[in-house]
Amino acid sequence: MTVLLLAVAILVFSGLAALLATASPRAATTLGAGGAVVACAMGLIAAVPFLFGAPAESLHLAWSVPYGSFFVEVDALAAFFLLPIFVLSALAAVYGAQYLLTWRGRKSLGAAWLFYNLLVASMVLVVLAHNGVLFLLAWETMALSSYFLVTFEDEQDTVRHAGWTYLVASHLGTAFLLVLFVLLGRGGSLDFDHFSSANAGALFLLALVGFGTKAGFMPLHVWLPEAHPAAPSHVSALMSGVMIKMGIYGLLRTLTFLGPPPPWWGRLLIAIGLTSGVFGVLLALAQHDLKRLLAYHSVENIGIIALGLGVGLLGVSGGSSALIVLGFGGALLHVLNHALFKGLLFLGAGSVLHGAGTREIDHLGGLAKRMPWTATTFLVGAVAISGLPPLNGFVSEFLIYLGAVNGVTQHAPGAVPLLATIAGLALIGGLATACFTKAFGVVFLGQPRSEHAAHAHEAGAAMRWPMALLAAGCVLIGFCAPLALRPLAGMLHLVSGLAPPVISEQLAGAAGPLRFLVAGSVVFLALVAALAWLRHRLLAGRTVAQSVTWDCGYAQPSARMQYTASSFAQPLMTLFAPLLRTRRTLAAPEGYFPRAASLTTATPDAARVALYEPAFSGVAWVLARLRWLQHGRIQLYVLYIALTLLVLLVWKLG
Repeated sequence: MTVLLLAVAILVFSGLAALLATASPRAATTLGAGGAVVACAMGLIAAVPFLFGAPAESLHLAWSVPYGSFFVEVDALAAFFLLPIFVLSALAAVYGAQYLLTWRGRKSLGAAWLFYNLLVASMVLVVLAHNGVLFLLAWETMALSSYFLVTFEDEQDTVRHAGWTYLVASHLGTAFLLVLFVLLGRGGSLDFDHFSSANAGALFLLALVGFGTKAGFMPLHVWLPEAHPAAPSHVSALMSGVMIKMGIYGLLRTLTFLGPPPPWWGRLLIAIGLTSGVFGVLLALAQHDLKRLLAYHSVENIGIIALGLGVGLLGVSGGSSALIVLGFGGALLHVLNHALFKGLLFLGAGSVLHGAGTREIDHLGGLAKRMPWTATTFLVGAVAISGLPPLNGFVSEFLIYLGAVNGVTQHAPGAVPLLATIAGLALIGGLATACFTKAFGVVFLGQPRSEHAAHAHEAGAAMRWPMALLAAGCVLIGFCAPLALRPLAGMLHLVSGLAPPVISEQLAGAAGPLRFLVAGSVVFLALVAALAWLRHRLLAGRTVAQSVTWDCGYAQPSARMQYTASSFAQPLMTLFAPLLRTRRTLAAPEGYFPRAASLTTATPDAARVALYEPAFSGVAWVLARLRWLQHGRIQLYVLYIALTLLVLLVWKLG
């Protein structure tokens, strides 16, 4: 525990040192990024033993804040969430050290590193906190520090709009959490050990909204596709890979307070998971901005985690150990896997922006030749996020599949939601594969579609190596899948209350088919390598010429003849048109020799258009009617305050 708190202190003080050195961008970067890497390395070393059975440690100190105490504790569940925080934060800091130097002379890099380190420190405290006041303080620090990172380029209108959207959404979620902790602490203390679970259903709904807003559950996700594209890419990687998982952590931790769940909790989470997963990937498929596409895939993957949690809750309510272990285990492992491959993909998108100067998918193309390192690592992330074997995304989704199939075949309670989980995961996986086929193919293959792409260049070593290490993590977990299940036992015991021998038995049962799949993947890759070696030997010493492909009579095929992102996705967009309501603007070719034609598509977010925009427009209309109160007379403002205090005093005395 001491080392973890020391890591938090190093993060805070190195951030402050970077701010003081802001006059020198390199000094600020060295202090900020260096402090983040050192602190994360220390924290990682301290957290790992708790994953493998070390007893929980806590520190409880008095605090003068009402209902507050400095109560921190690290157990297996906290240590598991600390793992992606420390790993991704350190790699993103190394990446950002080079990425942010693009803005030197135009932006205060010292302030950027201060807020980055505060974000990491606050996430660590969120996971360690065992008192409601301390938790909310860390939660609010996390929200504010990430807000200042999102608005790093605040000279742009879109960035300012994204920042305000994120800030409003964060505080709406915090309002629900404040009510949640007040109700949980009705015994007179806000320490987690003294929480009361009376009226658990209402508490669960409050937690679902409060933590679901941060996690990005649909329809509470509207801030996410705005904030992620606006933030610097290493910050986007950290927010998507780790910060939104604080919502998952909070929900899981709250479940440990509430006692046995009724079946409707699991059904509700499965419904949320299906909605978030399917609509998230469909909206991603419709995007033209690479980072916005990845942001909607965060909504999709949070939906997959919600499906696993729903399967686990159905297992708890129905007494099925297989559903508990495989559902919760798949959800928890997907938390780690998503941090790796989504962090990798956002760093890859940042490398594309850094090298080509644009995130617009239809302005790119042919980058694999110009940016081979970025292309290779991005491909690894694309395969992993699509849930394809043998990479890590497949492993966690396979556990959820296995749990749902087991529940259906064993006639467990909730067969219909479990069948919906199987069908939903299959649909999500297929659509994700189509989406990343589009993204990788249009961005990295073919010919450059613009001058941006034609003059793209590879990123520097400080940006390449973090991507390579994250790609290696995706491969390693995939090929060591049976071993990756072992650290889940301690967390599953905390979340579900199952006996460790039962958990170990279920995990051992899941490891069997994973060994078979890993062995099959190794054989397949060995066969591909053998065929590549054979081709190389057969062509050795021969003249290998290159020529254009058959071009249907076109003497000079150009990049304009390639698939665009819109044209590739059009069949699927047409299939799901009633759900997406895509707007098409067509300027059709006219005459025998048309000079111009164009087709543009835009797919609005239905939750934003139908729910949030009318609601906030109504609030703005009501507030505009109260503008007469804002008259600028200070003496009347003081009178309002005095009257309010008088009313409160009378109410209290009464």
